Amino acid sequence: MSQTPIIDWTRVAELREEVGPEDFEEVVAVFFEETGAAVAALSAAPAGEIRMQLHFLKGSARNLGFAEMARLCEAGERMAARGEAVPVDRILASYDAARATFGAEVGDRLAA
Repeated sequence: MSQTPIIDWTRVAELREEVGPEDFEEVVAVFFEETGAAVAALSAAPAGEIRMQLHFLKGSARNLGFAEMARLCEAGERMAARGEAVPVDRILASYDAARATFGAEVGDRLAA
């Protein structure tokens, strides 16, 4: 089974094309603002709210191409629905890794 990439660069390029290069930076800034708050809340969220936080993060992560994080959030949603413990630390680590990779590579990956 192939490993999910941290970033789906095809999705990132599609998003940039959809919103236009001018608005792409703003979309990215809003993404980091909103997901940063949600990621911080995830660590302290009561069990009943984790699933809702994961659902939001999954959609946001998919939108910006954070593929591994989206996959982990989706799995976490299913675990939360079954009343199982969610590996929040893995989701947080994936977010940190994706954010660092995105910041380091986005310019080169989307250079036109």
